[in-house]
Amino acid sequence: MNAQNTLFNKLFVMFFFLLQQCTPACRGVMTHSSIMVDVGKWPIFTLLSPQEIASIRKACVFGTSANEAIYITHSDEVFVFGLNCSNCLGTGDNQSTIVPKKLEALCGKKISSLSYGSGPHVVLCTEDGEVYAWGHNGYSQLGNGTTNQGITPVQVCTNLLIKKVVEVACGSHHSMALSMDGDLYAWGYNNCGQVGSGSTANQPTPRRVSNCLQGKIVVGIACGQTSSMAVVNNGEVYGWGYNGNGQLGLGNNGNQLTPCRVAALHSVCVLQIACGYAHTLALTDEGLLYAWGANTYGQLGTGNKSNQLSPVQIMMEKERVVEIAACHSAHTSAAKTQSGQVYMWGQCRGQSVTFPHLTHFACTDDVFACFATPAVMWRLLSVEHEDFLTVAESLKKEFDSPETSDLKFRVDGKYIHVHKAVLKIRCEHFRTMFQSYWNEDMKEVIEIDQFSYPVYRAFLEYLYTDSVDLPPEDAIGLLDLATSYCENRLKKLCQHIIKRGITVENAFSLLSAAVRYDAEDLEEFCFKFCVNHLTEVTQTTAFWQMDGPLLKEFIAKASKCGAFKN
Repeated sequence: MNAQNTLFNKLFVMFFFLLQQCTPACRGVMTHSSIMVDVGKWPIFTLLSPQEIASIRKACVFGTSANEAIYITHSDEVFVFGLNCSNCLGTGDNQSTIVPKKLEALCGKKISSLSYGSGPHVVLCTEDGEVYAWGHNGYSQLGNGTTNQGITPVQVCTNLLIKKVVEVACGSHHSMALSMDGDLYAWGYNNCGQVGSGSTANQPTPRRVSNCLQGKIVVGIACGQTSSMAVVNNGEVYGWGYNGNGQLGLGNNGNQLTPCRVAALHSVCVLQIACGYAHTLALTDEGLLYAWGANTYGQLGTGNKSNQLSPVQIMMEKERVVEIAACHSAHTSAAKTQSGQVYMWGQCRGQSVTFPHLTHFACTDDVFACFATPAVMWRLLSVEHEDFLTVAESLKKEFDSPETSDLKFRVDGKYIHVHKAVLKIRCEHFRTMFQSYWNEDMKEVIEIDQFSYPVYRAFLEYLYTDSVDLPPEDAIGLLDLATSYCENRLKKLCQHIIKRGITVENAFSLLSAAVRYDAEDLEEFCFKFCVNHLTEVTQTTAFWQMDGPLLKEFIAKASKCGAFKN
């Protein structure tokens, strides 16, 4: 039986190698929202039938050679297939399989976050906050108190049962879990202090990471091979574990047994952190990108191959960055800008790309599918199908179409063509207007003078598409319209746009608008941004042009937050 299984494994490896030579032209295509995600770019998915691919809602490719995969279907069933190194498929046996096997223990669990190690081992959490783990366990990275391999998914209970976990992260042989209330737990291999316990003894069960994180609310986590990083809710960044390449960003290359703040980032507010094998990326609330650590393959994007012990800003000449991507099993980096441009650098198909290179991709996931070694996924990927023209797409196509419209708005001397039926269905304001005033004798042209053309056009287009594409300054006007028309969802979209577009220069103007339109969540966001960048904000024209009452209120509130302490 063992001989048969060994032969099967060898055949599987040979078959998988042939799959890696396939070209994208022979692979299935799927969609990620409106972005095309070619799942076939990960060679292992060519093992699946078209019907199986059509069933996928979420997926992750992992393993030392990207030869294992897990996916969740639209009916919330969980399947695995691949080589099954160290029982990482969780099927209860050590056999490889090219036929997907169902993991009954996880079906219906609504998986929300998933990560994997180099053994490999797999750790995930569900929408209910439960944590499950299986696979390689030589260093207790499964958190069950033993070093026995986990052959099936088992819930991680010690210290986590009373916590609702919202995110997990794995290094090579250690694991971390972040709870909804901002507590961070770590366990597993600890030879360099990556568990953050203050020693180098392995940690067999989840242990809360405290020391410098005591009293802090952690909002983001990431793992390098043997290092750990965390972001707290005020934008501070902490690192611990192996630091031989400067991947902790502390200005030295000494290991840290407990969390240590990255002091060089004290002047910025970090929103997202990502770790490669031995390098780190950080994204600020202003869309600025910083990198540090190992740079043998150019993975820092600095234009050279010199390691950096402290954070350096990159992509400075590019537009605002909104997403960063890295994976602890690769030396590849990627970033996406506000307009949707995707850049990659580092080890790309064996080549060293030392400066961010603009790709033709629409998402950072494709960078890892096509250029990373191994071609794993850097996150649990969500996919949606879109192989026909939907009702939503048809409506979007007919917006501002003179051929089919039966009503026109004139704004700033320009016409916008719409359909009465769509407006009545989508907006209470128009439903009331049409019934109250014109009925059958309704005008064919309506004059609008209280809003600008870009703002009113964006509003009407929103009724057709459910989306908004405006710069933050215009989004303020749209927020005013949404408030006037009682469109609460549109108000939330406007607030999101404003948050994504906030800068030192416009922060106080946006804060004023949030107060004016009674947008409490946006007001709090803008206030925190202003406090985090207080020196720069107070030197802007917008700050000094602000009316007295709002200025006094801001200063009083900032003072209570300790903004003016020495």
